[in-house]
Amino acid sequence: MELNIISITENELEVEFKGETHTLLNSLKDNMVRDERVEIAYYDMKHVSISEPVLFMRTNGADPLLVLKDAASALIANCDEFIEVFKKAVKA
Repeated sequence: MELNIISITENELEVEFKGETHTLLNSLKDNMVRDERVEIAYYDMKHVSISEPVLFMRTNGADPLLVLKDAASALIANCDEFIEVFKKAVKA
C-alpha cells in the first residue's frame, strides 16, 4: 500500500490509497462516519482495475490526520477482537 495525500487543510483530508480496494476503504469510512468529529467521509473508486481509491473526510475542526489514525486504530482493534473470537470458536 502507498498513501498519497492529495490535499489537506485544517479540517479536510483527501488521500489516495494505491494498491487498495473497497475492503479497506469501506471499513475506514465506516469507522469515520461513526466518529462525532467527522462531518462527512466517503471514498471514490472510478474503476477497480484502472484507478486508485481516494478517501475524502471533513471534520468539525478536529485534525483530519488524527481522525484517520484513530479510524485505522479502531479497525485494527476490531480485527484483533475477531481473531480472539475465532480462535475460541475453532477450539470448541
